[in-house]
Amino acid sequence: MAETLTILKTRRSCRAYKPELIEEDKLNAILEAGTYAATGMGKQSPIILAITDKEVRDKLSKLNAAVMGADMDPFYGAPEVLVVLANKAVPTYIYDGSLVMGNMMNAAADLGVASCWIHRAKEEFQSEEGKAILAELGIEGDYEGIGNLILGYAAAPANEPAPRKENYIYKI
Repeated sequence: MAETLTILKTRRSCRAYKPELIEEDKLNAILEAGTYAATGMGKQSPIILAITDKEVRDKLSKLNAAVMGADMDPFYGAPEVLVVLANKAVPTYIYDGSLVMGNMMNAAADLGVASCWIHRAKEEFQSEEGKAILAELGIEGDYEGIGNLILGYAAAPANEPAPRKENYIYKI
C-alpha cells in the first residue's frame, strides 16, 4: 500500500513532452489498468481508443484546439493519446469513464510515463470528424467523450505538489 500512496501523492500533470513513443509493454499495462477501473454495477460502460498514429493524433489535436478556440497543440506535444468514451445508456457513464482516466493516470505514473487529462473529448466526438473516427473503427452506440489522456516522457521535471487546502476533510 505504501507504494500506491506514493504514486498517488507524486503524480503530476505534464505539459511538455519528448517526441518518442512509450514502449508497447508500458502502453499495454496502462490500458489494462483502465479496464480494471470500478464501474457502476460492473457495467463497464467505457471504451478506450489508443491513438499512436501521428496523423490521427494531430487530427484530434486540431479538433480539440478548435473547440477551445485556440491556435495551439492542446496535447502539449505528447506523442500518444488515450481517449476514454462511455456509453450514455448507462446512468454512471461519466463516473465510470472518469475512474478509467484516473486508473490510467496513476498506472502511467507508476511506470515512469508522464500524462495529463485534456478535456473537450465530448465536443471532439460530437463533431462529424469525431463521429467518422468512431465509424471507421466500427464503434456504434451512444458514446460520449469523457477525456483525452495524453502520454509520453516528460521534457522537464515535474512540479512540486501544491499544498493541500485547509478544511479538505471533515470527520463526523
